[in-house]
Amino acid sequence: MATTTHPDPGAIGGVPKPPLAILPDPDSLFARRANRFGFLAEHDPRLGPYLAFLADLTALQARLIDELPEPDPITRDRIELARASRMPPIDRDLQATDEVLHETLTVLCHEALSLEMPEPAKLALQAVVSADLADRHWLLENLLSDRIPEDSAAPHLFAAAAVQVHMARLASMLDAEALVPIRTGICPACGGRPVTSQITATQGIENLRYATCACCATRWNEVRVKCLSCASTKGISYRSVETEKATVKAEVCSECDSWVKVLYLVDNHSLDPVADDVASLGLDLMMKDTGFSRAGLNAYLAGY
Repeated sequence: MATTTHPDPGAIGGVPKPPLAILPDPDSLFARRANRFGFLAEHDPRLGPYLAFLADLTALQARLIDELPEPDPITRDRIELARASRMPPIDRDLQATDEVLHETLTVLCHEALSLEMPEPAKLALQAVVSADLADRHWLLENLLSDRIPEDSAAPHLFAAAAVQVHMARLASMLDAEALVPIRTGICPACGGRPVTSQITATQGIENLRYATCACCATRWNEVRVKCLSCASTKGISYRSVETEKATVKAEVCSECDSWVKVLYLVDNHSLDPVADDVASLGLDLMMKDTGFSRAGLNAYLAGY
């Protein structure tokens, strides 16, 4: 049965100088995520086939990390300009035409043809493989602009897998200490929106909140009990499909009528920002019956 809880005011702020950002490690990121998808697939009879497919797709991402050409690192001049102007150093608008990203999309889609998947997904993948440059640019531009048209969720799923690989590799080349806060709910590395946020611990500091970028997988520190969509600290509540001890909850904002999932890594260190977002689809379905809109972005949940 659904439960609603309200935040503990004492959880707001209070942690001195946590690191602003934790950059992704592509060599381990996708391998760990693939393992998590695989574990979740074995324990969910309803979502199992889809989770197993995503496990295979994520394992492909992990394998391609060392096989693809490396993207060009962000220049020092761009990094310094971004820092001075309080902008993210990665300009996502420029990435849609990046040759390495297009090569990543080509290689990933060709390799994915061997994966087991439903026929509609196979047809969507073949459409991406045979798409011309303009259509591929459209897919990538949509994803890099945080939009997925409802009638083309399947081809965007495969394009998103390529974007994730490219952007995580690009972000991993940055210096985390050179990043500056942009604004609430915005990735300091690429300007992306969060997929979920997590309550965790780092460098010996407990109960920190980090949001994970849906685009480049950079994690950045955010104040707890604060809407990642409108930055309000008023009208925040939490909902789950389980009990108050649930490790995945919806953080709901009554100021802007939006919600983002919160994962409690302090209670389960195995949780993954993307995999457990998909596996907790029941929470999305529950929230559909409310007047709130999902603000967390996940291409693997587009269309649900």
